[in-house]
Amino acid sequence: MKNTIPACRPHAIAVACAMLLPAPLLATEGGGSTYPHGAENFVSGAMPPPGFYTLAYGTRYRATALRDNDGRDIAAAMGGFRAEINAVVPRFIWVTPKQLLGGQLAFHAMLPLLDADVRIGPTRQKDSGIGDLNLAIALGYHVSPAFHYVLALEVNAPTGSYDRERIANLGRNHWNIEPVLALTYTQAKGINADLKIMADYNFRNQDTNYRSGQELHADYALGWGFGNGWVVGVGGYLYHQLTDDRVGGVTLPGHKGRAATLGPSIKYQGKDGWFLTAKFERQYGVRNRPDGSAFWIKTILPF
Repeated sequence: MKNTIPACRPHAIAVACAMLLPAPLLATEGGGSTYPHGAENFVSGAMPPPGFYTLAYGTRYRATALRDNDGRDIAAAMGGFRAEINAVVPRFIWVTPKQLLGGQLAFHAMLPLLDADVRIGPTRQKDSGIGDLNLAIALGYHVSPAFHYVLALEVNAPTGSYDRERIANLGRNHWNIEPVLALTYTQAKGINADLKIMADYNFRNQDTNYRSGQELHADYALGWGFGNGWVVGVGGYLYHQLTDDRVGGVTLPGHKGRAATLGPSIKYQGKDGWFLTAKFERQYGVRNRPDGSAFWIKTILPF
């Protein structure tokens, strides 16, 4: 399968939404996640032939509400909330010629470049710089010319700037491990479908003694290929927090996060080995998290 990428994900950009709020108000610390939900699109589970690849993600996320467990905007009483995060995420992929457990062995690294502008009531802060480093190992499998899947294990290191007194942070300040299963069904003309399933195991933030709950989430895309390089459809993500947060070893029950998105998605693949995907997604059913929308683009250029 040519001109696609291993499903080792584009790293966290929405982590800049880690707000300085009392712990029980939001699920996971500050209502954020290590993974930028909805980042992936078409061909997330199809690994390319051996070689070096460079890929770039770009996004703009804007949130204007902080939802509690009942869906109410808890920031309204504080004078309102707004978060705007812009990011460019370069990603470097090496698909080796080696086979392991019947799959193609690949590695990748990403270090996001972030710009965050966060306001809660009268307090407004900005920050820009690098986010948390993401490293991954992956195995790619090609079941048929149309069906492919990837198994991956990703590790996120707390390299982004963080201060417990700030409302705009570029990093989560804790380690994270994320196993991944990504499935791709792709045709030049016909149905195209992708599902990338991820589970997040979060470690403790040593500055706050806060440990966010474990998370399960999936990015998806469904579209129709027209045989001329274009695929048109919809995409988004599903998110659900599985376990409660803990502070100092004490469980904080009843504040698990959840959310979903849906929006238009397109892909164009050129004849010389590059492709571009783009989508807009709006959040729905948000609980214990920021609520907003995002625009994503993704492109790959093989070396």
